Amino acid sequence: MNARRLIPTATLAGAVTLGLVTLSACSSSDAATKKSGDKLAVTASFYPMQFLAERIGGDHVSVTTLTKPGVEPHDLELNPRQVAQLGEADVILYLKGIQPAVDEAITQSGVKNTVDATSLTTLEKHGTEVGHSHEDGHTDGHTAEESHSAGEEGSLDGKDPHIWLDPVKYAEVAKGVGASLEKADPDNSAAYRKNTDALVKQLGGLDTAFKQGLAGTTTKTFITTHAAFGYLAERYGLTQEAIAGLDPESEPSPARVKELETIAEHDKVGTVFFETLASDKTAKTIAADSGLKTDVLDPLEGITDKSKGDDYIEVMNSNLAALQKALGAK
Repeated sequence: MNARRLIPTATLAGAVTLGLVTLSACSSSDAATKKSGDKLAVTASFYPMQFLAERIGGDHVSVTTLTKPGVEPHDLELNPRQVAQLGEADVILYLKGIQPAVDEAITQSGVKNTVDATSLTTLEKHGTEVGHSHEDGHTDGHTAEESHSAGEEGSLDGKDPHIWLDPVKYAEVAKGVGASLEKADPDNSAAYRKNTDALVKQLGGLDTAFKQGLAGTTTKTFITTHAAFGYLAERYGLTQEAIAGLDPESEPSPARVKELETIAEHDKVGTVFFETLASDKTAKTIAADSGLKTDVLDPLEGITDKSKGDDYIEVMNSNLAALQKALGAK
């Protein structure tokens, strides 16, 4: 899904860097600056925030996103034009800690209506100890050192930022986003409230589908590329075993690869999941060495032509189907 670029960005003269651009003078930072009849200008940091803005804002907002389709959001670097775009926003939706460059630019933007999704729900720690103990006393999983990513995890004190992959937590974030749009654009508060309620109801239906669909499975363990699915696993009684930690680009140690082979045999794991925006090389190698199948479990950090669905709801339903197949749902 391509983001709608309805808000013109400022032209920056000369070669400028992030630290030298002063944006507060051109910021549209509250509802009072929004011209009558204009749409609320919302900038989203990456797809999960873009989806909320578009679904809740509807026809009353124009949404731009800093992370283009196909770009791995964790490694995003902003150019001066994107930094200027931030300064023109009425509202910025982002998830603190997952994109350090965005966090820095928001701080410098001067925009008052900034909504941090991590403040709208409770974050937990997943990925620093990926694994579980078997009856033989052996503990499988990453150590904190293996899973730690200073850029992503360190800024959140080791807490997992992937809250959007739990429909219940994502609904909590949706409610907060809706309230923020109401505050920024009170003239259209009724529409934002109606759209929020509709989305929360739809996310509730998704939660029910996951609960029912994963209630009776042959195994509860799944292996995936990076530790993005901790909230989903906890919500539905599953065990996530990640090849990498919270950082999708980190490489597993030989010891971790051996552990995963043992886990797969012990827990009757038949599938190793990879994802659309990160390399699938390690996942496919582990699967081939262990005689396992591979499939996609999408962390929904972006929508591309390779995504199994056109939006968050469709891709999450595809994820459910993939998990049901891999875990032997009855």
